[in-house]
Amino acid sequence: MTESNSIAVVLFDQFELLDVFGPLEMFGLLPDHFQLSLVAETGDIVSSAQGPRSVLDYRFDNCPDFDILLVPGGRGTRREVDNPVLLNWLRRQAASARYVTSVCTGSALLARAGLLDGRQATTNKAAFEWVTSQGEQVAWQRRARWVEDDRFFTSSGVSAGMDMALALIAQILDDATAQQVATWAEYGWHRDPEWDPFAEIYRLT
Repeated sequence: MTESNSIAVVLFDQFELLDVFGPLEMFGLLPDHFQLSLVAETGDIVSSAQGPRSVLDYRFDNCPDFDILLVPGGRGTRREVDNPVLLNWLRRQAASARYVTSVCTGSALLARAGLLDGRQATTNKAAFEWVTSQGEQVAWQRRARWVEDDRFFTSSGVSAGMDMALALIAQILDDATAQQVATWAEYGWHRDPEWDPFAEIYRLT
């Protein structure tokens, strides 16, 4: 029987486009294995940091539980770290999710929700100091393309989310399938989670 995994991406005003649609492209190339949904607190449409808007599948008050939770970054995270409705929703979803993931500054939201306490995690290197200030009990990794800690996957900035998504596909399915997805997308998958030249650019190592 084909394994099916429901994925929820939480959106908020000024989310980062590639944080969302880069990973969703990878998962979406395997429709028999992954079903994708966009979820937000209220409304029907959410604007990205770059301008284009996305139509929601669910709101917080009418969505089911999901197997995989994906939290993007973007300028909106600076506001949403102080949104108790969003943070509580993340806690509830994470309690039953098989995997909890973030891209870029999305890890700041997971950290503020207390979900990364005692775990290793990473984030966008350009915003490293701000993100790490949101979770003092997190073992933040200064040099990492993405970090796996049990069922939590966190990635560095923007394009790193695609590498993380492929790594998660490899774990859920197998490495050959993940490589096939990268080939279909004509994407050069960085398979080494420690590949991180941006840590040096931003003088974190």
